[in-house]
Amino acid sequence: MLKVSGLALALALMANGAVAQQPLPLPAAETPALPAPQDIDYPGAIQLHVDATDLDRHIITIREIIPVSKAGRLTLLVPKWLPGHHSPGDSDLTKIAGLHITAGGKELQWRRDDVSVHAFHVEVPEGVSEVTADFQYLAPVQEKDGVIVHTRHMLDMQWEKESLYPAGYFTRRIPIQLTLTLPQGWQYGSALETEKREGDIVTFKPISYDNFVDSPLIAGRYFKRYDMDPGAKVPVWMDLVADDPKELEVSDDVLKIHRKVVQEAYKLFGGQHYDHYNWLVAVSDEMGGIGLEHHRSSEIGIEPGYFANVAGKGFGRNIIAHEYIHSWDGKFRRPAGQFNATFEEPMRNALLWVYEGGTTYWTDVLESRAGLYNFDQRLQMLAVTAAGYDMLPARQWRDLQDTTYDPIISNRGPKSWPTWQRSEDYYAEGGLIWLDADTLIREKTGGKKSLDGFARGFFGVDNGSYLPAPYTFDDVVKALNDVYGYDWATFLNARLNRTGKGAPLDGLARAGYRLVYDDTPSDYIKSGEARRGISFGYSLGLSIAKDGTLRDVLWDGLGFKAGLTAGMKVIAVNDRAYDGGRLKDLIIAAHKPGNSDKITLLVQAGDYFRTITFDYHDGLRYPHLERIDGTKDLLRPIYGGDDKPVKNARK
Repeated sequence: MLKVSGLALALALMANGAVAQQPLPLPAAETPALPAPQDIDYPGAIQLHVDATDLDRHIITIREIIPVSKAGRLTLLVPKWLPGHHSPGDSDLTKIAGLHITAGGKELQWRRDDVSVHAFHVEVPEGVSEVTADFQYLAPVQEKDGVIVHTRHMLDMQWEKESLYPAGYFTRRIPIQLTLTLPQGWQYGSALETEKREGDIVTFKPISYDNFVDSPLIAGRYFKRYDMDPGAKVPVWMDLVADDPKELEVSDDVLKIHRKVVQEAYKLFGGQHYDHYNWLVAVSDEMGGIGLEHHRSSEIGIEPGYFANVAGKGFGRNIIAHEYIHSWDGKFRRPAGQFNATFEEPMRNALLWVYEGGTTYWTDVLESRAGLYNFDQRLQMLAVTAAGYDMLPARQWRDLQDTTYDPIISNRGPKSWPTWQRSEDYYAEGGLIWLDADTLIREKTGGKKSLDGFARGFFGVDNGSYLPAPYTFDDVVKALNDVYGYDWATFLNARLNRTGKGAPLDGLARAGYRLVYDDTPSDYIKSGEARRGISFGYSLGLSIAKDGTLRDVLWDGLGFKAGLTAGMKVIAVNDRAYDGGRLKDLIIAAHKPGNSDKITLLVQAGDYFRTITFDYHDGLRYPHLERIDGTKDLLRPIYGGDDKPVKNARK
């Protein structure tokens, strides 16, 4: 049958008079723009009253009094693009409810913008000097609703969820003052400065709206503050809230390590960019695992037992140093595309390999120098990072630079095939690039210079200032050249924009190490397996949870080729109930000379069962770093390692 395009058919029918003389439809009119922000003072200070006392339903009640200088349209915005999130935050719009806007006691009808659904329009009548917005923030009560930020024992107040701001002004020119009602007897920590406290009602000093949103608050039934830099003119505090009061106690040894993080940061960066700083730490398995940087504070969620069993001893969610370093890398020095006039403008993520990748590298450095991890532990973690990116199949089609857009593309949602889709690899692989740069400088200068010089020159300028200092790619290149003259633009672009096999491991080789595999898991891998289940990623291409559920399947690996996907469940191994240790034993046995036995898995996918057979005889494989004979060890001076032999590095 002859196929005719729709346009050709329409034209033919019109030529034959078969279609009436109907005018062509026109597209919808261009969307009216929201008021453009101006760098002028807002006419008055917003008064924000927040009641956080509902410990049963976790409903936060808000009254916001907004001055106005004239009649006409007023547009109120929910913050959308937030520094540190790297993506728009529309998902919380569903949690803002019960909105009523009044003036002089009379209800004003509001309308949501047709396109910018986080914008509310209201017509202000003549003779009105202020409008009042009453609404609630419905904090999640189940994990499926979102991150838990409000429990019976603690709360994390994130003001972008509990306030509106007027369009048409730079957020730095909008003053706001908060009055917060806390549950009875609760204590709190925040970078916000207290003006007065009367009972459980706290009034804070006025602050610009951009800094207000950047200054969250934690509060709790059980609260304790530690001075992390005793006697300093610029204080750093660790404010702890916990489900259990015993979690508030931190031993002197552990406290000493965390205090050293502060001192090592000052040594590295040469100063600070805050007038005071608060580590806002929630020790909880009830509240969500929060980790978010701010200029003068950081939100940190850690598991119970961290201070007693993990810090300075084992492996765990050590994010305190990472979020703290962001005060320099990400908040003070921030990519030019991340410094916007309001929370309405989209952020540009192209330099997240500096913002997050650099911070990842400095975190590894400071944690090691402070004693949170010893040199051996650092090598174990570095080996896993290097191996993960070295074997990543997605490198064949997607370069590292493109992953900086991943938070926007995926909105940090789950992925079926992360090893083929890639994720936010600018964090850890970005860290490998900075290690590469550091070892190059150290090698070329005979150890006289290092990336520490870049840190001081780039992040240590304008000591004491916490006004943002935006930068571009060319600024990064210039700062590197100020330390050591080299073609840094080509160096960086080659590592950011390359596709193909193999991670950027030149830094490891230059430091005197190579990536190798053997059949013995490192302590770091063992700790991960104890928490999450066993990884056969380097052999069968599978990661299996304790209950047998496939957590991940390596793209084009053995499991992939056998038709396995994440979410399936291993029921049995060689006709016996699944056990991770049993599967390990079978892989070890199949590796012995002369053993031709195959390994069979009974796998469940919904209501269906399949038997998968692996004819695999290469044994267990785990990554380690091995010293290259005759080379100088450059990792020890970077991480502050001593000369003691390490347990998990191969000689």
